[in-house]
Amino acid sequence: MVNKLIVSNILYRPVRTALSALAVAMEVAMVMLFVGLAHGLVNDSAHRQEGVGADVMVQPSGSSFLLAFSQSPMPLTIGGRLEQVPHVLAVAPTLILFNTGALSMVYGIDMDSFNRVSGGFAYHAGGPFTKPYNLLVDDLYAKSKHIKVGQTVDLLNHQFTVSGIVEHGKGARLFIPLPTAEDLLQVKDRATIFWVKCTEPAYTDKVVGAIRQLLPQCQVTAVKEWMSLMTSNNLPGLNVFTTVIIVIAVGIGFLVIFLSMYTTITERTREIGILKSLGASKGYIIAVILREASLLSAVGILAGYGVALITRKLILANFPTLVIELTMLWAGYAAVLAIAGSLLGAFYPAMRAAQLDPVDALAYE
Repeated sequence: MVNKLIVSNILYRPVRTALSALAVAMEVAMVMLFVGLAHGLVNDSAHRQEGVGADVMVQPSGSSFLLAFSQSPMPLTIGGRLEQVPHVLAVAPTLILFNTGALSMVYGIDMDSFNRVSGGFAYHAGGPFTKPYNLLVDDLYAKSKHIKVGQTVDLLNHQFTVSGIVEHGKGARLFIPLPTAEDLLQVKDRATIFWVKCTEPAYTDKVVGAIRQLLPQCQVTAVKEWMSLMTSNNLPGLNVFTTVIIVIAVGIGFLVIFLSMYTTITERTREIGILKSLGASKGYIIAVILREASLLSAVGILAGYGVALITRKLILANFPTLVIELTMLWAGYAAVLAIAGSLLGAFYPAMRAAQLDPVDALAYE
């Protein structure tokens, strides 16, 4: 009987019901998409750095674990000293530039040493550098920008010719020759980071210890250790950003449900009076209103999952370089937040309905 009453109440105003469920759906979709985007970009960056194939990273002292924000470049001569360390197989110096126009990193690499560390690029089209102002782009970047081999690209205020399109996953999405990167930064024989590959991964700790003794002025980090640092807790502002998005999304759901339930109580004053005159308790009235809000939330949550999946497909189709991770964990969090916001929004209207005097309610027009 109660369930039929709740369903009837919801279906009586289909437009308002649809709008209320849509608001909850948008709340759920916002939480899932924005959190998924934030964590997806962080994890994608971490996996791409891991994809370089190195076991150890050597950076200037005081460098941020965010590679694009390292301190002054180190002399290339350090590379020769690193190659003499026991159990070191290969060393690849890399000069990192930050492309502010596309908010992306550009790797200035020595092709031979980078290939020894990474195992070499897999080319979808074209081939390695043949000229100083040649450029390699990964397949996702090429797809997002509609770039072809032989095309001229404006990068870092210079014109580069695309010599090859490579498989994504080896550090940056854009690669230029190391000497060209030095010219652009107006430095000579310098590197932002040295990627070090061990003869066996089991020797990583020994190699890290040996390099720290050899170069106490440098920051030496095992790639596995660096991967553990690449979390939302260690990235400035990411937790704040996530919290703000969640608060805004929950606020939207709360306000819409509150307005919907409050309007419902105003429109059903006479019906509530009839229920109370028939013996309905305050708890019964409150339960009816809260269950109605819960049902609206459930419909909105399911719709929100669909909106999130469809929106993710549309975003990735137009922006292939973005990564949006929709996880079951955050789907659960979004559902809990939506239900909590809806129940909070419905609580005051439910209390107001329960406090109505049956005589006044029956006399209401």
